[in-house]
Amino acid sequence: MLPVVVVHGGAGHIPKERSERSTEGVCSAARAGYIILQGGGSSMDAVVGAVTELENNPNFNAGCGSVLNVKGDVEMDAIVMDGKSLGSGAVSAVRNIANPIQLARLVMDKTSHVCLTAEGAGQFARSMGVPEVPQESLITEYSRMRWKKNLEPEANPVEFQMGKMGTVGAVAVDSEGNVACATSTGGILNKMEGRVGDTPCVGCGGYADNSSGAVSTTGHGEAIMKVILARLILFHMEQGQSVEAASDLGLAYMKSRVDGLGGVVTVDPQGHWAARFSSGQMAWAAAQKDTLHYGLYTGEHFTQSTEMLLID
Repeated sequence: MLPVVVVHGGAGHIPKERSERSTEGVCSAARAGYIILQGGGSSMDAVVGAVTELENNPNFNAGCGSVLNVKGDVEMDAIVMDGKSLGSGAVSAVRNIANPIQLARLVMDKTSHVCLTAEGAGQFARSMGVPEVPQESLITEYSRMRWKKNLEPEANPVEFQMGKMGTVGAVAVDSEGNVACATSTGGILNKMEGRVGDTPCVGCGGYADNSSGAVSTTGHGEAIMKVILARLILFHMEQGQSVEAASDLGLAYMKSRVDGLGGVVTVDPQGHWAARFSSGQMAWAAAQKDTLHYGLYTGEHFTQSTEMLLID
Protein backbone atom coordinates (compact mmCIF):
# COMPACT_ATOMS: atom_id res chain seq x y z
CA MET A 1 0.00 0.00 0.00
CA LEU A 2 2.78 2.42 0.88
CA PRO A 3 3.84 5.05 0.06
CA VAL A 4 0.93 7.32 -0.93
CA VAL A 5 0.29 11.04 -1.34
CA VAL A 6 -3.12 12.70 -1.80
CA VAL A 7 -3.62 16.39 -2.66
CA HIS A 8 -6.56 18.77 -3.02
CA GLY A 9 -6.88 22.09 -4.78
CA GLY A 10 -9.81 23.42 -2.80
CA ALA A 11 -13.52 22.74 -2.44
CA GLY A 12 -16.17 25.01 -3.88
CA HIS A 13 -17.41 26.18 -7.26
CA ILE A 14 -14.76 26.04 -9.98
CA PRO A 15 -15.72 27.83 -13.22
CA LYS A 16 -15.65 25.55 -16.24
CA GLU A 17 -12.90 27.52 -17.93
CA ARG A 18 -10.63 26.98 -14.90
CA SER A 19 -11.50 23.39 -14.03
CA GLU A 20 -9.06 21.76 -16.44
CA ARG A 21 -6.15 23.79 -15.09
CA SER A 22 -7.16 22.88 -11.53
CA THR A 23 -7.14 19.16 -12.38
CA GLU A 24 -3.79 19.43 -14.15
CA GLY A 25 -2.38 21.32 -11.17
CA VAL A 26 -3.34 18.74 -8.55
CA CYS A 27 -2.08 15.90 -10.74
CA SER A 28 1.26 17.64 -11.14
CA ALA A 29 1.49 18.23 -7.37
CA ALA A 30 0.62 14.60 -6.54
CA ARG A 31 3.27 13.46 -8.97
CA ALA A 32 5.86 15.78 -7.35
CA GLY A 33 5.04 14.44 -3.88
CA TYR A 34 5.12 10.85 -5.07
CA ILE A 35 8.56 11.27 -6.66
CA ILE A 36 9.84 12.49 -3.28
CA LEU A 37 8.36 9.43 -1.53
CA GLN A 38 9.78 7.07 -4.15
CA GLY A 39 13.19 8.62 -3.59
CA GLY A 40 13.04 7.75 0.10
CA GLY A 41 11.79 11.15 1.29
CA SER A 42 9.61 11.45 4.37
CA SER A 43 5.87 12.07 4.33
CA MET A 44 6.64 15.62 5.56
CA ASP A 45 9.01 16.19 2.63
CA ALA A 46 6.29 14.92 0.27
CA VAL A 47 3.41 17.09 1.53
CA VAL A 48 5.57 20.23 1.64
CA GLY A 49 6.86 19.46 -1.87
CA ALA A 50 3.34 18.92 -3.21
CA VAL A 51 1.90 22.05 -1.59
CA THR A 52 4.87 24.17 -2.72
CA GLU A 53 4.00 23.13 -6.28
CA LEU A 54 0.41 24.30 -5.75
CA GLU A 55 1.50 27.60 -4.13
CA ASN A 56 3.59 28.26 -7.25
CA ASN A 57 0.58 27.64 -9.51
CA PRO A 58 -1.54 30.81 -10.05
CA ASN A 59 -4.69 28.70 -10.54
CA PHE A 60 -5.03 28.07 -6.79
CA ASN A 61 -5.85 30.23 -3.78
CA ALA A 62 -2.43 29.93 -2.14
CA GLY A 63 0.94 31.52 -2.77
CA CYS A 64 0.95 33.35 -6.12
CA GLY A 65 -2.80 32.89 -6.73
CA SER A 66 -4.05 34.05 -3.34
CA VAL A 67 -7.32 35.96 -3.11
CA LEU A 68 -7.25 39.51 -1.74
CA ASN A 69 -8.52 40.92 1.53
CA VAL A 70 -10.90 43.88 1.71
CA LYS A 71 -8.00 46.32 1.25
CA GLY A 72 -6.73 44.50 -1.84
CA ASP A 73 -3.76 42.90 -0.08
CA VAL A 74 -2.56 39.29 0.14
CA GLU A 75 -2.54 37.66 3.59
CA MET A 76 -1.75 33.94 3.64
CA ASP A 77 -2.05 31.09 6.16
CA ALA A 78 -0.35 27.68 6.20
CA ILE A 79 0.19 24.66 8.47
CA VAL A 80 2.22 21.45 8.57
CA MET A 81 1.94 18.58 11.03
CA ASP A 82 4.10 15.51 11.55
CA GLY A 83 2.24 12.38 12.67
CA LYS A 84 5.28 10.77 14.26
CA SER A 85 5.98 13.47 16.86
CA LEU A 86 2.80 15.58 16.66
CA GLY A 87 5.16 18.41 15.80
CA SER A 88 3.36 21.25 14.04
CA GLY A 89 4.25 24.60 12.53
CA ALA A 90 1.95 27.29 11.18
CA VAL A 91 1.89 30.89 9.98
CA SER A 92 -1.02 33.28 9.60
CA ALA A 93 -1.59 36.61 7.83
CA VAL A 94 1.84 36.50 6.18
CA ARG A 95 2.71 38.77 3.28
CA ASN A 96 5.56 38.94 0.77
CA ILE A 97 6.39 35.22 1.13
CA ALA A 98 6.23 33.05 -2.00
CA ASN A 99 5.85 29.76 -0.13
CA PRO A 100 4.15 30.05 3.27
CA ILE A 101 4.16 26.24 3.61
CA GLN A 102 7.96 26.23 3.75
CA LEU A 103 7.87 28.96 6.40
CA ALA A 104 5.37 26.88 8.41
CA ARG A 105 7.81 23.97 8.32
CA LEU A 106 10.60 26.24 9.58
CA VAL A 107 8.35 27.27 12.50
CA MET A 108 8.01 23.57 13.36
CA ASP A 109 11.68 22.73 12.88
CA LYS A 110 13.40 25.85 14.24
CA THR A 111 11.21 27.22 17.05
CA SER A 112 9.42 25.95 20.14
CA HIS A 113 6.19 27.56 18.92
CA VAL A 114 3.36 26.21 16.79
CA CYS A 115 2.13 29.38 15.07
CA LEU A 116 3.62 32.77 14.20
CA THR A 117 1.49 35.56 12.78
CA ALA A 118 1.76 38.66 10.62
CA GLU A 119 4.87 40.80 11.24
CA GLY A 120 6.28 38.33 13.76
CA ALA A 121 6.18 35.64 11.09
CA GLY A 122 7.82 38.09 8.69
CA GLN A 123 10.65 38.82 11.12
CA PHE A 124 11.19 35.09 11.62
CA ALA A 125 11.28 34.56 7.85
CA ARG A 126 13.97 37.22 7.50
CA SER A 127 16.00 35.67 10.33
CA MET A 128 15.84 32.33 8.50
CA GLY A 129 17.02 33.88 5.24
CA VAL A 130 13.67 33.38 3.49
CA PRO A 131 13.60 35.89 0.63
CA GLU A 132 10.81 38.44 0.52
CA VAL A 133 8.93 38.90 -2.75
CA PRO A 134 6.97 41.96 -3.89
CA GLN A 135 3.26 41.65 -3.16
CA GLU A 136 2.50 42.26 -6.85
CA SER A 137 4.15 38.94 -7.69
CA LEU A 138 1.49 37.15 -5.62
CA ILE A 139 -1.52 38.92 -7.18
CA THR A 140 -3.08 37.63 -10.38
CA GLU A 141 -5.42 39.51 -12.71
CA TYR A 142 -8.12 37.00 -11.77
CA SER A 143 -7.74 37.70 -8.03
CA ARG A 144 -7.89 41.45 -8.62
CA MET A 145 -11.00 41.07 -10.80
CA ARG A 146 -12.76 39.00 -8.12
CA TRP A 147 -11.78 41.54 -5.45
CA LYS A 148 -13.18 44.50 -7.41
CA LYS A 149 -16.38 42.65 -8.26
CA ASN A 150 -17.05 41.87 -4.60
CA LEU A 151 -16.55 45.52 -3.58
CA GLU A 152 -19.57 46.52 -5.68
CA PRO A 153 -22.64 47.45 -3.57
CA GLU A 154 -24.84 45.11 -5.60
CA ALA A 155 -22.49 42.13 -5.12
CA ASN A 156 -24.63 39.03 -4.51
CA PRO A 157 -23.62 37.46 -1.16
CA VAL A 158 -24.57 34.01 -2.48
CA GLU A 159 -22.11 34.43 -5.33
CA PHE A 160 -19.56 36.13 -3.08
CA GLN A 161 -17.25 33.12 -2.93
CA MET A 162 -18.28 31.65 -6.29
CA GLY A 163 -15.42 31.25 -8.69
CA LYS A 164 -12.82 31.43 -5.97
CA MET A 165 -9.96 29.05 -6.38
CA GLY A 166 -9.40 26.78 -3.46
CA THR A 167 -7.20 26.36 -0.47
CA VAL A 168 -4.60 23.68 -1.22
CA GLY A 169 -3.39 20.74 0.85
CA ALA A 170 -1.79 17.33 0.94
CA VAL A 171 -1.53 14.25 3.14
CA ALA A 172 0.96 11.43 2.78
CA VAL A 173 2.22 8.18 4.27
CA ASP A 174 5.85 7.27 3.67
CA SER A 175 7.38 3.81 3.39
CA GLU A 176 7.91 3.72 7.18
CA GLY A 177 4.23 4.36 7.89
CA ASN A 178 4.69 7.94 9.10
CA VAL A 179 1.87 10.32 8.17
CA ALA A 180 1.95 14.09 7.60
CA CYS A 181 -0.31 16.89 6.41
CA ALA A 182 0.18 20.33 4.88
CA THR A 183 -2.41 23.02 4.05
CA SER A 184 -1.96 26.52 2.57
CA THR A 185 -4.40 29.28 1.62
CA GLY A 186 -4.95 32.90 0.75
CA GLY A 187 -8.15 32.77 2.81
CA ILE A 188 -11.59 33.98 1.74
CA LEU A 189 -12.34 36.70 -0.80
CA ASN A 190 -12.48 40.25 0.57
CA LYS A 191 -11.91 39.09 4.15
CA MET A 192 -11.30 41.64 6.92
CA GLU A 193 -7.69 42.55 7.43
CA GLY A 194 -6.09 40.26 10.02
CA ARG A 195 -8.69 37.51 9.63
CA VAL A 196 -7.30 34.11 10.62
CA GLY A 197 -9.13 31.13 9.19
CA ASP A 198 -9.07 27.42 9.84
CA THR A 199 -5.89 26.62 7.90
CA PRO A 200 -3.23 27.52 10.53
CA CYS A 201 -5.24 26.10 13.44
CA VAL A 202 -4.19 22.62 14.61
CA GLY A 203 -7.09 20.19 14.20
CA CYS A 204 -8.97 22.49 11.81
CA GLY A 205 -6.90 23.05 8.67
CA GLY A 206 -5.10 19.78 9.20
CA TYR A 207 -4.05 17.12 11.68
CA ALA A 208 -1.63 14.19 11.56
CA ASP A 209 -1.10 11.41 14.08
CA ASN A 210 0.62 8.10 13.33
CA SER A 211 -1.87 6.32 15.59
CA SER A 212 -4.82 7.24 13.38
CA GLY A 213 -3.98 9.10 10.15
CA ALA A 214 -3.77 12.52 8.55
CA VAL A 215 -6.30 14.99 7.15
CA SER A 216 -6.07 18.25 5.18
CA THR A 217 -9.26 20.31 4.90
CA THR A 218 -10.73 22.95 2.59
CA GLY A 219 -13.99 24.84 2.49
CA HIS A 220 -15.64 27.52 4.60
CA GLY A 221 -13.01 28.22 7.24
CA GLU A 222 -15.29 29.49 9.97
CA ALA A 223 -17.46 26.37 9.71
CA ILE A 224 -14.39 24.10 9.75
CA MET A 225 -13.13 25.83 12.91
CA LYS A 226 -16.44 25.42 14.72
CA VAL A 227 -16.41 21.62 14.31
CA ILE A 228 -12.58 21.13 14.36
CA LEU A 229 -13.05 19.13 11.17
CA ALA A 230 -9.65 17.46 10.69
CA ARG A 231 -9.51 16.16 14.27
CA LEU A 232 -13.19 15.15 14.16
CA ILE A 233 -12.53 12.90 11.16
CA LEU A 234 -9.59 11.23 12.90
CA PHE A 235 -11.79 10.71 15.97
CA HIS A 236 -14.19 8.71 13.78
CA MET A 237 -11.24 6.71 12.44
CA GLU A 238 -10.15 5.97 16.02
CA GLN A 239 -13.64 4.57 16.56
CA GLY A 240 -13.04 2.10 13.72
CA GLN A 241 -14.47 3.99 10.74
CA SER A 242 -12.76 3.74 7.34
CA VAL A 243 -11.06 6.78 5.81
CA GLU A 244 -14.04 7.32 3.48
CA ALA A 245 -16.74 6.82 6.13
CA ALA A 246 -14.93 9.01 8.68
CA SER A 247 -14.47 11.78 6.09
CA ASP A 248 -18.14 11.64 5.13
CA LEU A 249 -19.27 11.66 8.76
CA GLY A 250 -17.19 14.75 9.54
CA LEU A 251 -18.42 16.62 6.47
CA ALA A 252 -22.05 15.63 7.13
CA TYR A 253 -21.82 16.88 10.73
CA MET A 254 -20.40 20.21 9.56
CA LYS A 255 -23.25 20.58 7.05
CA SER A 256 -26.00 19.67 9.51
CA ARG A 257 -24.61 21.58 12.51
CA VAL A 258 -23.28 24.83 11.01
CA ASP A 259 -24.42 24.60 7.37
CA GLY A 260 -20.82 24.51 6.14
CA LEU A 261 -19.57 22.94 2.91
CA GLY A 262 -16.04 21.66 2.41
CA GLY A 263 -13.76 18.85 1.41
CA VAL A 264 -10.93 16.73 2.77
CA VAL A 265 -8.14 14.41 1.77
CA THR A 266 -7.51 11.67 4.33
CA VAL A 267 -5.04 8.80 4.82
CA ASP A 268 -4.49 6.14 7.45
CA PRO A 269 -1.05 4.72 8.38
CA GLN A 270 -1.71 1.59 6.28
CA GLY A 271 -2.03 3.68 3.10
CA HIS A 272 -5.82 3.68 2.67
CA TRP A 273 -6.89 7.10 1.38
CA ALA A 274 -9.95 9.16 0.51
CA ALA A 275 -10.82 12.44 -1.19
CA ARG A 276 -14.34 13.49 -0.13
CA PHE A 277 -16.31 16.73 -0.39
CA SER A 278 -19.78 18.16 0.22
CA SER A 279 -19.29 21.10 -2.15
CA GLY A 280 -20.02 20.97 -5.87
CA GLN A 281 -16.42 20.32 -6.82
CA MET A 282 -12.98 19.67 -5.41
CA ALA A 283 -9.93 19.09 -7.59
CA TRP A 284 -8.00 16.17 -6.07
CA ALA A 285 -5.32 13.68 -7.03
CA ALA A 286 -3.60 10.72 -5.37
CA ALA A 287 -0.51 8.73 -6.31
CA GLN A 288 0.01 5.17 -5.08
CA LYS A 289 1.50 1.98 -6.54
CA ASP A 290 2.64 3.83 -9.68
CA THR A 291 -0.95 4.88 -10.39
CA LEU A 292 -2.31 8.42 -10.45
CA HIS A 293 -5.95 8.83 -9.36
CA TYR A 294 -7.80 12.12 -9.87
CA GLY A 295 -11.20 13.77 -10.11
CA LEU A 296 -13.17 17.01 -9.81
CA TYR A 297 -16.89 16.18 -9.46
CA THR A 298 -18.63 13.87 -6.97
CA GLY A 299 -18.21 10.26 -8.03
CA GLU A 300 -15.54 11.10 -10.61
CA HIS A 301 -12.44 8.88 -10.44
CA PHE A 302 -9.93 8.62 -13.28
CA THR A 303 -6.63 6.75 -13.24
CA GLN A 304 -3.44 6.64 -15.25
CA SER A 305 0.06 5.30 -14.79
CA THR A 306 2.51 7.59 -13.01
CA GLU A 307 5.24 6.00 -15.15
CA MET A 308 3.63 7.58 -18.21
CA LEU A 309 3.58 10.89 -16.42
CA LEU A 310 7.24 10.63 -15.44
CA ILE A 311 8.13 10.38 -19.13
CA ASP A 312 6.10 13.47 -20.09
